[in-house]
Amino acid sequence: MIRLVGVIAHNTFREAVRDRILYNLVFFALLMIAAAILVGQISIGIDSLVIVSLGLSAISLIGLLMAMFIGVGLVYKEIDKRTLYALLSKPVRRGEFLVGKFAGLVLTLTVNTALMTLGLAAALLFVKRSFALSDSYILVAVYFILLKLALVTALALLFSCFSTPLLSILFTVGIYITGLFANDIRTFSSITGSRALDTFAVTLSYLLPNFNNFNAIASAAHGRAIPRALIVQNTMYAAVYIAVVLLAATVTFSRRNLK
Repeated sequence: MIRLVGVIAHNTFREAVRDRILYNLVFFALLMIAAAILVGQISIGIDSLVIVSLGLSAISLIGLLMAMFIGVGLVYKEIDKRTLYALLSKPVRRGEFLVGKFAGLVLTLTVNTALMTLGLAAALLFVKRSFALSDSYILVAVYFILLKLALVTALALLFSCFSTPLLSILFTVGIYITGLFANDIRTFSSITGSRALDTFAVTLSYLLPNFNNFNAIASAAHGRAIPRALIVQNTMYAAVYIAVVLLAATVTFSRRNLK
């Protein structure tokens, strides 16, 4: 199983790397980081804060676009090109196929995020001339971004198992935006005055992926240490949620009639 998943992941990575949109997005992110240097020079005394904030925001935004637009096409492209039928005729389970596709895209996102992080580091070094210990917190923020992107990829893959690419993008964007306000939905439950609405709001807030937990851009920009407990918590949260989503995707895809 592991070998088959690895082969599918490797082929997915190679296919994604050949897609020119990845290079365009990475170039755009590096361009935004370069623009952050100019803005930082205008902002006297807070140049590094501006560069880190804009740079991490660019990495997050570009990564989200890549995860959504490429993730929703992972299954659809294989069906449209009819290459999936030849693949499934071999001793490959649909769950192995989905996990391999997920791993391949996450690897692609990791490589591109690493390249953009190097661009951010170069921009920061250009302005500060040297690194400080507090700059290492940027790597934790980037790690949180990767966890978020992996979760978004899993959601996009789930929706692509039963819907068209356009609807899958809309579903993924909707879940992502709603997940940013999971804490607010939980707070809303205390002011409705209805026990039924309170229960529904609390349940919904816990079922939705809480993407706000992965936002450490402000802490990294201000050089504030990120607690180890939060790192472990976010890692476990993302791992469990991704496992559940991939399991749901496997069940959904297994029941789909591909004839």
